[in-house]
Amino acid sequence: MMARARLHPAWWVAVTAFVALLGAAGFRAAPGALMVPLHEEFGWSTSIMSLAVSINLLLYGLTAPFAAALMDKFGIRNVTTAALALVALGSGLTVFMAQSFQLLITWGVLIGLGTGSMAMVFAATIANRWFVERRGLVVGILTAGSATGQLIFLPIVAALAESVGWRTASLVIAGSALAVVPLVIRFIGNFPEDRGLAPYGAPDGWVAPVRESGGAASRAIGGLRRAGRVPAFWALAAAFAICGATTNGLVGIHFIPSAHDHGMDQTTAAGLLAVVGIFDIVGTIASGWLTDRYDPRILLAGYYAFRGVGLVLLPTLLSATVHPSMIAFIVIYGLDWVATVPPTVALCREIFGEEGTIVFGWVFAAHQIGAAAAALVAGVIRDQTGSYSLAWLGGAGLCAIAAILSWAVGSSARRATKLTADTALRP
Repeated sequence: MMARARLHPAWWVAVTAFVALLGAAGFRAAPGALMVPLHEEFGWSTSIMSLAVSINLLLYGLTAPFAAALMDKFGIRNVTTAALALVALGSGLTVFMAQSFQLLITWGVLIGLGTGSMAMVFAATIANRWFVERRGLVVGILTAGSATGQLIFLPIVAALAESVGWRTASLVIAGSALAVVPLVIRFIGNFPEDRGLAPYGAPDGWVAPVRESGGAASRAIGGLRRAGRVPAFWALAAAFAICGATTNGLVGIHFIPSAHDHGMDQTTAAGLLAVVGIFDIVGTIASGWLTDRYDPRILLAGYYAFRGVGLVLLPTLLSATVHPSMIAFIVIYGLDWVATVPPTVALCREIFGEEGTIVFGWVFAAHQIGAAAAALVAGVIRDQTGSYSLAWLGGAGLCAIAAILSWAVGSSARRATKLTADTALRP
């Protein structure tokens, strides 16, 4: 029988994972805060810098399902350590940039692969392996660590870029990623049964599931092929693509340049996004708590609807000064920022069973495809029209579609689950 500890080690794993996600989030904050200084020094256009961010976001998403399979094969600890090292390398090399193509390699490729290996599937893997109870809550906490770390770093990066230069800011990001590596090596365990433990909340007599075998690439692609037979997968993926477009792609990257267009100091704008990060902690953890108790489909529909309302109002709220209406937008958007993650993870687990983590990796890939497209399109809109207004309103329309898709998942959930059990996930 598996041993039980008074303070279950799963919670130490979760705490370390939270810190690791904070450390990896440093670069995720950099583009929005560094676009203005890079333009001033090199003259690079918003479109070029948005392309680098789009490559990063795309690889961040497409790496995720393969990272989930790699964690199954090589262990969470090894994959996470390698990912943090890649983030540090890519961020550190930016100080030597002189040409725009180097931005595509560092911001885009290196950091995209590193952060993608520690994407939200990392949170889902920790929760699914180490917890039976409180999975929704744990996913919410870890997701908050990733998103909140990104936003909390914003004022730090912006302040460093203004006071001592963007190169120093990049080196601080690299150091933050490397500082977490010893904690990962010390505390992150691959499986609870490796330590003679059952997951937190496991019933008496719990038996560890049979571990999947096979190459990481074949498992990831096979999971996509089987999930693709289930209509609910496409609804979840499309809705989550819109989630990525309206958070990382639009607000995360372009809020600071847009506020700057309206006369707001970029450090002030970065501070507002940091406030989004603070309220994101509350919203995402609350979403995890709600996901453990209520229908995740209803939660998703509500989250997307509220987000769309916020984006409709944003063009009228931006100005050179911070006013109460802008604070209200920041608070509401913060509560909603990644509240979509816990219910989406829960639906993947409910519909796809043991393959739920890999399937969520593909759903998250759609999230980042949406983010990459929005980051690029918003930059082009700004260059062509001189304003971000059309980008904000377009994002609001997409949120309405995401709310409808989330409701549609509910109408077909039983059929999807039955299809998964009977045919879709057979080898």
